[in-house]
Amino acid sequence: SDEEIQFRTGVTIPHIFDVEGEVGFRQRETVALENLVQRNGLVMATGGGAVIANENRTLLRHNGIVIYLRASVHDLWLRTRNDRNRPLLQTGNAYEKLAGLLRQREAYYQQVADIVMPTGRQNVHALMLKLVAA
Repeated sequence: SDEEIQFRTGVTIPHIFDVEGEVGFRQRETVALENLVQRNGLVMATGGGAVIANENRTLLRHNGIVIYLRASVHDLWLRTRNDRNRPLLQTGNAYEKLAGLLRQREAYYQQVADIVMPTGRQNVHALMLKLVAA
């Protein structure tokens, strides 16, 4: 959904955060989700914070199968530590920030998930095979 937001606005996610803050970004995220769930045959990857808004959780739950790709804080940190397109992680201690975000969001992820798939450090191909089998 972040790619959809960037496509619609013509600017990066960090730019939206700089100009509109997280509140403005979350509003755009909801509009993007409302549009994306109308499409057929779409595999969508949301940003980690998409589940914060109740409206988004309802959209996700009622418009497809939701797979929660569950990862440890350490694995998330390894995947995101050099990504400058994650405004919430541009802080002195990104690991602690990730841990806090995961604590805040875990119940929401569980609430919307039809399938919970632990990712660990599997390669993409192995994970895809497991998802297809599920």
